[in-house]
Amino acid sequence: MRIAPSHVLHETEHWLLNHHLASALPGYLMLGAKMPINSLADLPEAALAEMGGLLAKIQRVMEVQLQPKWLYISRFGHMPGFPLHFHLIPVYDWVETLFWQDERYRVLQDFGAGSNTQALTDGAELTLFIWREFGENPTPPATAGLSVPTVIERLRAAFKQTGA
Repeated sequence: MRIAPSHVLHETEHWLLNHHLASALPGYLMLGAKMPINSLADLPEAALAEMGGLLAKIQRVMEVQLQPKWLYISRFGHMPGFPLHFHLIPVYDWVETLFWQDERYRVLQDFGAGSNTQALTDGAELTLFIWREFGENPTPPATAGLSVPTVIERLRAAFKQTGA
């Protein structure tokens, strides 16, 4: 799959960082291997060495520029045809507020938090909300923060400044 140049934020020898093409959540990024592999064990040593420092730099840039409440970094990819990649998902205060306001997601409390309050949500619940509402929903919620194009410009500029 080719990534639209408008969504590419940063490239290194072994990695490509882009804004998620199908997500309306500003700052939802993807870090993908440039080589067609799907296992960390198959990465060349140089790509592995580059990965750790690059993930740390991406996290730092996202935290400074976007100031999310949390930043989830995960690997879910097992779709054929996609190289090894990581999801970098910013969870803003306003995203968590939208989650708690949406009654459809209260059923999740029956499986974990019981009748307890908002303090007991977890990353899996918020990730599900973000995927469903900002990725799959044909009319995603309005964002309270910066727009996707503004975030792309801001992060692209920040990576140029850091020389990452």
